[in-house]
Amino acid sequence: MIKILKLFKNLNKRDYIFLLLTVLLIVFQVFVELKMPDYMSQVTRLAQTPGSDMNEIIKNGFFMLLCALASLVTLIVTGYLTANIAASFSRNTRKALFDKVERLSVADVKKFKTSSLITRTTNDITQLQMLFAMGTIFMIKSPVTAVWAIMKILNKSTEWSIATGVGVVILLTTIFSIMIVVSPKFKKVQKLTDNLNGVTRESLTGIRVIRAFNAEEYQENKFSDINDDLTRTNLFIQKTFAIMGPMMNIVMHGLTLAIYLIGALLISKAMLYDKLTIFSNMVVFSSYGMQVIMSFLMLAMIFMLIPRASVSAERINEVLESDISIKEGTLEKGKANQEGTIEFKNVSFKYPDGDDDMLKNISFEVKKGETVAFIGSTGSGKTTLVNLIPRFYDVTGGEVLVNGVNVKEYKEEALHNIIGYIPQKAVLFDGTVNYNISYGKNDKKKVTEEKIKEAINVAQAKDFVEKMEDGYESHIAQGGTNISGGQKQRLSIARAIARDPEIYIFDDTFSALDYKTDSTLRKELKKYVDGATVLIVAQRIGTIMNADKIIVLNDGECVGQGTHKELLKNCDVYKQIALSQLSEEEL
Repeated sequence: MIKILKLFKNLNKRDYIFLLLTVLLIVFQVFVELKMPDYMSQVTRLAQTPGSDMNEIIKNGFFMLLCALASLVTLIVTGYLTANIAASFSRNTRKALFDKVERLSVADVKKFKTSSLITRTTNDITQLQMLFAMGTIFMIKSPVTAVWAIMKILNKSTEWSIATGVGVVILLTTIFSIMIVVSPKFKKVQKLTDNLNGVTRESLTGIRVIRAFNAEEYQENKFSDINDDLTRTNLFIQKTFAIMGPMMNIVMHGLTLAIYLIGALLISKAMLYDKLTIFSNMVVFSSYGMQVIMSFLMLAMIFMLIPRASVSAERINEVLESDISIKEGTLEKGKANQEGTIEFKNVSFKYPDGDDDMLKNISFEVKKGETVAFIGSTGSGKTTLVNLIPRFYDVTGGEVLVNGVNVKEYKEEALHNIIGYIPQKAVLFDGTVNYNISYGKNDKKKVTEEKIKEAINVAQAKDFVEKMEDGYESHIAQGGTNISGGQKQRLSIARAIARDPEIYIFDDTFSALDYKTDSTLRKELKKYVDGATVLIVAQRIGTIMNADKIIVLNDGECVGQGTHKELLKNCDVYKQIALSQLSEEEL
């Protein structure tokens, strides 16, 4: 419950006002509901008394109906208020969770797993919303009703009180026994839901590979195993909870029978004058006894909701309270005389879950306006190296300087506004071409329609974009699944160009392009970004031959720096890569 209370900070002022109104209305509802047996007692007494005034019986009956109506109206209003509180809480908590996930580093996201973060943002929030929507009324009404009803019947009869107490003890014993059995299963259910989302996501993103390798049956079996496990666990929980219904009926009907049996014995032993009073008290006690049992029945409903909601709250708090491994700096900009510069000083890096350093003692400088390329065999650390510049990861040794300032000292927004990053795998979002090119926040002037067209032209995407049905307003599916790989890559390049950054990072961006488009795009880009610093990760020698500086990586170490001609003479690793692609005459 403490885990759930921690999330109350996501309620706003309006929610607290609604919550206070709910408490007051529920107390009023309990009052009118517990007043009804008193009127029933009066009606019973008057009906059994010869010569009673019929108007008195009708008046008490009318007050009973009035109480029932008041209870109904109050129930409707409290239902509306709690639904509002639950929806508001759900919205605010989901936003807080999403905002936190957005600030997590790549390593932090991997720690939680993407599928688990999706479950926490959807299913876990839903569990808490259900608790607020259904449980708020029960949590307030149950104890108020129980205490108030017990106070009303406390002095009526010791025998009846003992019978009611026995019924309550049986009920509570049943509830707590069930909770002990099912509580551990709730955590398992949420973890299995994570796994189910993970397999579903894996199957959807890898659908082409699955079909190409005829692996549909393998994936179906994988899904079925987790799905069956989740189903079995849910069935176990539901079957265990199914005991609650019959037990409630046994206790309620058993208590009613006990009250009337005890009442019959008391009436048979009483004097004639006392028989009517005992009978009247029995009717009232029976009603109040049912109210006590119903209050504990509501308590049982809460105990059904709270354990699972507590597990969900724990998982949500785990994300909200997690430390962000990459701490944001305070600087808005670098040194004025070093714009567009990058420097690596003895940089080493090891992935959080890795055993060995991926990069070892890397040092180099990039001046403003230079084009610097990175090449090396697969797994040599090229992508890892350029990912340290926008701080997707933090170095484990040395420092990375951008515009003369350590990247750790920048505000993340300020650092990212300096950089135009084009990832190895092009990422496009659901929306139009214009939306994807003007994507993101920039500290410079707004990306205009003219700027979008200019960027698309430089990225050699103009021909295919203008041939699309709606041109620049044509729809792009999530992940760019309705266009080719080369088209996705060109739009990704255009998005970075439209930002006019000081530093461009092309992470093996040209690999999806044919040689002609690659060559044309680089020529146009060189004209357009004149004065900007360009970093290129590439596999093709032809892409980087004309770079001002080429840095050669091998097993995470820098084994060569220089121009194409210098490296052909001085760096064996570079020469081997070059000769594997081009002949000596071409080189």
